[in-house]
Amino acid sequence: MVDVFINYRTGDGEKTAALLDQELKRRFGEDRIFRASRSIAPGEVYPDALRTALQRSSVLLAVIGPDWANFRTRLDDPQDWVRREIEEALARELPVVPVLDGRKTDRLKQADLPPALARLADLQSVPFDTHDVETGLRRICGVVTDMVPSLRDLAADGAPPPVPGSVTNSIGDVSGTAVQSRDFTGDVGGTIVKGAHGLVHTGTGSNYQNSRHVSGDRHFSGNGMTYFEGDNNGEVRHRFNEPEPRENEGQ
Repeated sequence: MVDVFINYRTGDGEKTAALLDQELKRRFGEDRIFRASRSIAPGEVYPDALRTALQRSSVLLAVIGPDWANFRTRLDDPQDWVRREIEEALARELPVVPVLDGRKTDRLKQADLPPALARLADLQSVPFDTHDVETGLRRICGVVTDMVPSLRDLAADGAPPPVPGSVTNSIGDVSGTAVQSRDFTGDVGGTIVKGAHGLVHTGTGSNYQNSRHVSGDRHFSGNGMTYFEGDNNGEVRHRFNEPEPRENEGQ
């Protein structure tokens, strides 16, 4: 099933079209979004795939770049696929939303369009600031969910469904104790441990729990260092480079 058809011209808007495709399919699912360069499989009949996708779509996003109207020679060609897709959508009374790609892109003017596309100039457009991609994507996703009610439930949390077998956090912010019920590997960043008894080590490197860290050499006579801390019952004896006793020494 296709809900959103992304129309764009290579060389004028394909980067924004790819961004829209990535975010929309992340939110709603890959099968809900159609972008020709991704959605048409090798060997598939190109014109048939485009027509079928248009028939199944609920809205067409027409990405209009700063040079879009300058491709007048192509727009005047009835066989130009950018033109044909928009014409087909308009003929089917499919909602068409011009997406103005970049700050330098102005609204379309009828004088710059062939008669078959003149209606585009009257359609309310949506700006997409390439310097603020996050805001632009959020705005267009909101437009899509308003125009296609069936997508609202899929966009409830704005996140893709979890990958089978993965571990996710479903409890939100935690106040108190949280238990991770599965093994995990790799570095754990930003870990807080409360009420632990004994040594807890969550990363690489040395860990010293409630003790001084003494390092270096020659802290005592001889080479090296001896450090002892805590309760001790009995004697502790050390010998540092002390020569072995000789028989009859001192006699």
